[in-house]
Amino acid sequence: MLNQFSRTELLIGKEALDKLSNAKVAVIGIGGVGSYVVEGLVRAGVGNFVLVDDDKVCLTNLNRQLIATRKTVGKYKVEIAKERILEINPKANVEIYQEFFLPETQGIIDESVDYIVDCVDTVTAKIDLVMRADKLNIPIISCMGTGNKLDPTRFEVTDVFKTSVCPLAKVMRKELRARGIKHLKVLYSKEEPIKPDETLECSCKTGCICPPGTVRKCTQRNQVPGSISFVPSVAGLIIAGEVIKDIIKM
Repeated sequence: MLNQFSRTELLIGKEALDKLSNAKVAVIGIGGVGSYVVEGLVRAGVGNFVLVDDDKVCLTNLNRQLIATRKTVGKYKVEIAKERILEINPKANVEIYQEFFLPETQGIIDESVDYIVDCVDTVTAKIDLVMRADKLNIPIISCMGTGNKLDPTRFEVTDVFKTSVCPLAKVMRKELRARGIKHLKVLYSKEEPIKPDETLECSCKTGCICPPGTVRKCTQRNQVPGSISFVPSVAGLIIAGEVIKDIIKM
């Protein structure tokens, strides 16, 4: 009998599809990369999700985040992502945590999770996720920097200790080495970061960068990376593919 995963089953087989259906994947950070990770996973048949993000959709998310539309601006990302998952697969189980993942965060990642996807921006959170994954023996893939990039063909999946160019990967190598971590699967880009245009006026209306209603030179401009639609999306789908292939091999 035909169903929504019939085409997928033709490619990977029933046993692999059953593995995906029973798998529980935690996606930490539902932004430009994370939203496409979730999309790739649910459409491939992953049946159980843990979604973590404290943020709401804002206007500046519209250029790259799958869950961002004019209708979803101002809504919590985890709630939108859960709704989208269930619209694709009503049988999926989705746990959502509307919070910023921190080292002191408790009760989200446990032995029931089969795979962790790190799509957060902060180094402290990334390191903590890697340490938890190592302690619990849970596979993890971590996304390095995708901001200030224009060439999605430069992405590679490798061990963090084999990376180059990416500033975030450099910091992660140092910090993980100091903690005795010898391996970490990552997605990173070999493209040299592009310097953002700091001469632009900031005209944010939702408070995502500047206070609401302001039009001025943004003092935080150098802290906010430039982005475009086709880079984080490609990164997210590559990561989803890696997670799916790894689960099938389990």
